[in-house]
Amino acid sequence: MSKVDTAWLRMDTEANLMMIVGVWSIRPGITLAALRERVAERLLKYPRFRQKVVEDSLVGAQWVADRDFDIARHVVAEAPLPLRGQGRDEVLRERVGELCSQPLDPAHPLWQFQLIEDMGDGSSALIARIHHCIADGIALIAVMLSITDGGKAPPSREPAPAEAHHDADWLLDAFLRPMTNMTVKAIGLTGKGMSRGVDAVMSGTNPMTLPMDSSLEMARLGYQAVSDVAAFALMPDDSPTRLKGKPGAKKTVAWDDGLLLAEVKAVGKALGASINDVLLACAAGAIGRYLADKGEDTAGKEIRAMVPVNLRPLEQAWQLGNRFGLVPLVLPIGIANPVERLFAVRARMNELKGSFQPVMAFGLLSVAGLLIKPVQHAMLNIFAKKATAVMTNVPGPAQALKFCGSTVEKLMFWVPQSGDIGLGLSILTYAGRVQFGLITDTGLCPDPEAITANFAPEFEKLLLLALMMPWERDAG
Repeated sequence: MSKVDTAWLRMDTEANLMMIVGVWSIRPGITLAALRERVAERLLKYPRFRQKVVEDSLVGAQWVADRDFDIARHVVAEAPLPLRGQGRDEVLRERVGELCSQPLDPAHPLWQFQLIEDMGDGSSALIARIHHCIADGIALIAVMLSITDGGKAPPSREPAPAEAHHDADWLLDAFLRPMTNMTVKAIGLTGKGMSRGVDAVMSGTNPMTLPMDSSLEMARLGYQAVSDVAAFALMPDDSPTRLKGKPGAKKTVAWDDGLLLAEVKAVGKALGASINDVLLACAAGAIGRYLADKGEDTAGKEIRAMVPVNLRPLEQAWQLGNRFGLVPLVLPIGIANPVERLFAVRARMNELKGSFQPVMAFGLLSVAGLLIKPVQHAMLNIFAKKATAVMTNVPGPAQALKFCGSTVEKLMFWVPQSGDIGLGLSILTYAGRVQFGLITDTGLCPDPEAITANFAPEFEKLLLLALMMPWERDAG
């Protein structure tokens, strides 16, 4: 197991389990037998899903074939949810929250699918739990696509053990160690800005294989790294709010899919911002409005969210594992004006472009994977002190997927939080809609649905302002 994957394996705490949890809403409903057949046919082509984890104090963690593998242990039936006068979504939310706090069995592969065959309206709900040490979000999207109807299977070739290990730790071995020499040469030299090496890192290419045009190019690369390391280390804690504190062991979730992607694109185009800028601005507004409704004065306040950045070529997503870094994004929850807030988010996103902070975070996770748990947790709580939330934005399929002949109407997932972070926000675009998923610690935020309910109103403010702007008629 790579050092980074080992870090995610050992990151489990009673308060925060490192599981990625997702729900598919499937209509018409499917049977447990059909689901098991599909999983056996498609998912198990990835050897990782037949492997358990064995830890050794000397060699670290290893993937080992589970000789007692039983698909019935990993694909199980959930009893029909008792409504008790509640709506189906509310009862499903409660069950998902319970499962987010239940650890997977470490004696077997760290994943489980639970199927509610009949939701009472002709649909099924598939709840998936997969430990983060198996793969990151981008890789799991590739897995998801491969098990749907017409999905493309992973390549059949298995890398040799030595090759697999080298591939898993390429960034640590080929980039972070040589960076030491590069930064020494860069100190005292001029030039801070974008370089082709940074662009290569952000797209998953090994920058050490790229030619350097001059010593100045190397200086820029190194100086950027020195600056980002210093900025990361000296970063102040974000604003204290009721959402920040010591989480407990109980989770609750919420979701919303009320935004049309086409409208988000139109607003972004009208206001000169990206889709991501618009969605993050809505998230900041939704959180700020929630805190204000609870009586907090949010004027001038900012919170920080740790945002994953992909560091792998997308065509290699099938290889699983974790290849992403983290960047700290400041969310201006205290800016009431929606356009001003949007422009503030856009400016902060632009500041992060070309940053080495994702690479440094990847290196920190690599080092953490080598440490004993208490030291690792202390090291990783650096992130928790600097941030209130973990936030991820994943582009999903543009068209609704088919699964076992039925339609996947909705796709939701919830990102795990590390250390003492108690809030996770997931944004997924799917079939023309934007899906928001929110997971919170019940002690810090018992009602995350009150936050997700604010997303649509915050977006409508931007939409109204965009519609009021002058529009040019297209020629012809």
